[in-house]
Parts: sequence; structure tokens; C-alpha cells
Amino acid sequence: MRTIKLLLCLLVPAMSFAQLAPQDEHYQMIMAKDSLLFELSFNQCQNDVLQDLISEDFEFYHDQGGITKGKEAFIQSIDKNICNFPGRKSRRELVAGSTKIYPLYQNDGTLYGLLQQGEHKFYFSMNGDPEQKGAIALFTHLWIKEGENWMLQRSYSYDHKPQQ
Repeated sequence: MRTIKLLLCLLVPAMSFAQLAPQDEHYQMIMAKDSLLFELSFNQCQNDVLQDLISEDFEFYHDQGGITKGKEAFIQSIDKNICNFPGRKSRRELVAGSTKIYPLYQNDGTLYGLLQQGEHKFYFSMNGDPEQKGAIALFTHLWIKEGENWMLQRSYSYDHKPQQ
């Protein structure tokens, strides 16, 4: 009996930190939000979608561009540096199979957050020329449940390097 209790004490915490399977509803929900964030906003400049995705106290940490604090500051940054950069068109592509999502629980077992990690590639074209490879980088997103909605509260984009 003592052995069973010991095994349970060791296994239950380990299981609670396991990443979510791609079939999990929370995994699929975060992937849908990732698509809205990048496909619609970053790639197509439909920045109105950001209002329902990003927390008011959002913070973005970029290893080359510094810190952006606040939802409106981030939206303005995307608008200025991605969507209205003269002659430049940017595109982000998620590296297939790179996404891992981990649940975050309160002490009482309540799910309060989801940590998304992955790798993405960037491409750009200048003045209508053919698209070129940009950087490849890692990212980590912290999604927090605010009421009934999952909002992006923190974003980290790091380890940028040229694509091979």
C-alpha cells in the first residue's frame, strides 16, 4: 500500500505538467487563435482581430526589437512595422509539428493558463519582388483565461537567426 501511495505522489504531479495532445480541445483552440493572430493579423493585416485576442496588459518581448507593453502599443507596432512598412510585405509561417502546449493549473486544479511554445519562420518581399527567407525563431505565448475568454497576455520571440 505504501508503494502505491508513493507511486501516486510521484506520477500525479508529473502527469499534470504533460503537454497537451493535438486532439485536445484546448490545443485546437490555441492553434485556432494562433492562426487568427498570425494569418489574419501579421500576414493579412486584419488587425481588428487583435482586440479579441490580446489582454489589455499584454507584453511582447522580442530579442531584437525590445519590449512592447500594452495592447494598443502592440497593435500600433504591428500596424506601423509590419502592415505599413513602405514597399515591404511580411509573412509568418508556423513550423509544422513544432507547437507544444502545456496546461497551467491553480493549486485547486483549476485550469487558468496555457503555455504555447513553437518555432516559426518569416519571409518578406520588397516592392513586389519574389519572396525571400527571413529569420527562423522560437516563440512562447502565455494564454490566460479572462472570464470565459482565452487572451494572449505575454509573448516572447527569441533566438532569431537566418533560415538555411
